[in-house]
Amino acid sequence: MAPAPRRVQPAAMIRAATIAFLTWLACLHPGPARAFEPLSPDQLAARIMPPYSLGHPVGGKGVHELLNSGGALAGYVFETEPLASLPGFSGAPIDLLAVIDLEGRFLDVQLIRHNEPIFVSGLGEAPFHAFFEQYRGLSISTPMVVGTPYGEGSGPLTYLDGVTKATASVRIAHESLLAATRAVAQDKMKGIAAAPPAHPDMAHDEALDWEEMIAEGIVGRLEVTNAGIEARFAGTLWAEDDPEAAADPEGAYLDLYLVDLGPPAIARAVLGEDTAAELEAFRAISPEDEPILVIDAGRHGLVSADFVRNTAPDRLTAEQDGLPVALRDADLSVTLSDDLPAALSDATAMILRTDRRLGFDPARPWTLTVEAERAHGVFRPETGTVELPLEHRTPARFFTRPAQARELPPWRVAAANRQGDLIALGLGLAVLLPLLGAGQSRLAAHPRFGAIRLGILAAVLGFAGWWGQGQLSIVTPLAVLSATLRQGSLAFLAYDPFSLLLWAAALLGLVLWGRGLFCGWLCPFGALQEFADRLGRLLRLPQLEPSARWDRRLKGVKYVLLAALAATAVLAPGQIDKAAEIEPFKTAITTYFLRDWPYAAYALFWLALGMVTFKGFCRYACPLGALMALGGLLRIRRWIPRRADCGSPCQLCRVRCRYGAIEKTGRIAYDECFQCLDCVTIHDDPRQCVPLVLAAKRQATRTAAE
Repeated sequence: MAPAPRRVQPAAMIRAATIAFLTWLACLHPGPARAFEPLSPDQLAARIMPPYSLGHPVGGKGVHELLNSGGALAGYVFETEPLASLPGFSGAPIDLLAVIDLEGRFLDVQLIRHNEPIFVSGLGEAPFHAFFEQYRGLSISTPMVVGTPYGEGSGPLTYLDGVTKATASVRIAHESLLAATRAVAQDKMKGIAAAPPAHPDMAHDEALDWEEMIAEGIVGRLEVTNAGIEARFAGTLWAEDDPEAAADPEGAYLDLYLVDLGPPAIARAVLGEDTAAELEAFRAISPEDEPILVIDAGRHGLVSADFVRNTAPDRLTAEQDGLPVALRDADLSVTLSDDLPAALSDATAMILRTDRRLGFDPARPWTLTVEAERAHGVFRPETGTVELPLEHRTPARFFTRPAQARELPPWRVAAANRQGDLIALGLGLAVLLPLLGAGQSRLAAHPRFGAIRLGILAAVLGFAGWWGQGQLSIVTPLAVLSATLRQGSLAFLAYDPFSLLLWAAALLGLVLWGRGLFCGWLCPFGALQEFADRLGRLLRLPQLEPSARWDRRLKGVKYVLLAALAATAVLAPGQIDKAAEIEPFKTAITTYFLRDWPYAAYALFWLALGMVTFKGFCRYACPLGALMALGGLLRIRRWIPRRADCGSPCQLCRVRCRYGAIEKTGRIAYDECFQCLDCVTIHDDPRQCVPLVLAAKRQATRTAAE
C-alpha cells in the first residue's frame, strides 16, 4: 500500500511564496535611484541666515555660492546627499545642508531629511538637530570624531557628543557631512590644508648672510624699474600718467624684499636689537601669528598715504593655493640690522602678520602681490592698477610641523568607544556558543538548567538589550537590501560594532542551529516575552493557546509581514521607518517604553499577550523571526537527537514543545525551533523519555525473571 502523500503545511506554503516574492522584488527593482529630490534654490535661500545670501550654482551637484552682505563670495552652500550618499539604517541617506566659509569653517549645518527609525518615531527629532549645532565654528581641517577620548586617538582631536541610543546614526551623518564637505573643499577651495600648518622652529639657529639669504630664497626679491612699470601700463588710459617713470626709465619703481620673520634665526639676521626685542614680545602675545617683513627700496612705498596703522595694507595682498591670506599691519617699529646693505637704511619697511590658524602655512609657497596704481585726470580722476606678484617660500628647515592627529577609521572609532562592551559580549558569546554546541546535552541535563537559562536571558535583556542597545531589528537587513539594490555602501553596518557582533553570532547560528540561537537565546525582546510568560504562570493566568490548525496558520503571518516590509523597502523606502514599527523592539528595548502612548501601548500589548499566549509575537508576527527562519535553510546539521520511537509511538516531546516545532512524526521543524533544549532534556532523561522508561522496565522485567 502506497504511503499517503505528505500534507503541505500552510506556513510552509507561505514561506515558499515569501522567498519567491523577495526574489521577484530583487529582479524588479530598477537599480540606483536618488533617495531625495534636492531642495530648490528658493528653498535653499530660505535656510540661509542673514547677513549671508544664496548665490549662483557652481558645478552640477547642488553646490551654490554663499554671498556676504556686499555680494562678494563668502563661502559655499550645499546638500550632502548628492555629494556623499551614505545610506543610514533605513537604507536612505541622511541629507544635510552645510554652509562653509572660504577657510573651510562650518557656519551652519542643518538636518534636511532622513528616515532614521530611532529619531523618526523613537527619540524624536530634537536630539538629532541639536547634534549638528556642534559643528558651527569648526574647520574641515580639524580632525573630528563622534564619541569620547580614547587611547590611540588622544591628542588634538575634536570630540563631538553623540546621541545616546543613536550613536550609529549620528556617526553615519557625521561621515556624510565630512565626505561632502571635503569634496567641495577639494573642488572649490584647494587651499584648505589637510595637515596642520608649519610653525617656526624656535630651537633652530644658524649664521645667515644677507646676500646668501637672497640667493637661497630665504629673502624674496622683486625688482621693477620705471621702464618696467611703464610697460605694464602701456596701451592703457594711464600710459602717460607717471612723469617720474618717463623721466628716469632705469630708476627703481619697486625694489621689494620679502622675509618671513617667524623663524628666530632669520629674524636675528635681519632685524636690529630694538625691533628684535619688540618681535619677541609680539610672539608672546600672538603665538599663532606669522610676522612678515616687507621692504621697498624703490619709490612705490608699499602703502598709500591714506593707510592707517594696525589695519590691512591697502596695496598689498597675499594668497596661498588660490585662497586669500589675510594680512594686517603688526604695528611694530622697524629697525634693520647693521649687517644689511646701507641702501636699505632709508627704505620703507613694515612688519605684517597673518594667522596660521586660518590656514596659512609658512613652509609652503605663497604669493605676495603689490598693487601699482595710477590716476588719470585732475578733478575726478580715473584710477587704474596693475599687479606685481612675488612668489615666496621659506626653506622647510626653519619650521617644524606638529604631528597630525591620527584620525582613525569610523569603524575603529566606534569599536574603541565600545571596547569594554565588546569584550564583555565577546566573552559571553565565547562561553555560550560552545555551551550550546558540544555541551548542549550536559547543559540540558543540568538539574538547575531552568535557572541557568533564565539567568542567561536576564543577561541578554539587561546587558545586550537595555545597556548595550544590541536589539537586532528587521530594519538592518532591509537597509542592506535597499543599499545593495541601489548599489550603495554597506559601511553603515560598521558604525554599530556591538550589534554587528550579535549579527555575526546570529549568522553563525543559522549555519549551526538555524534560527534557534538568536530567537531563543540572543533576542532581548524574546527574553522579555519569556519573562512575561513566567509572570503569567506565576500569577496563574489562564493560558490561551490556539489549536494546532490555527497555530500552523498563524505562523504564516510573519512571512506575510516580512514580504510586505521588503516590498516597502524596495518600492517606498521613505516609509520603511513607519512600517518597521510592527516590531515593538524600539519601544521596549531601545527607549525603555519612553515613547508616545500608542507605541508604548502596542509593545505592552504583546507582553500582556505573552502572559497568556506563549511568545505570541515571536511565533506569529515577528518579521525578523521570519527572516531568521528563511536563513535557517543554511543549517548544515540536525542537532536535536532523535530515536526511532520519537513520534511513533512517543509524542511526549511534541506535547511539551510550546513552540509547536515538533510534528506528529517526531520530525523537528527547525524553522520554528527556538532552541529551548526542553526536548533534549527529555530525550536524555531516563525518567522522562518514554522509550528509555519502557526500555528500563523491560530490562527490569528480564532481570527479575532471571
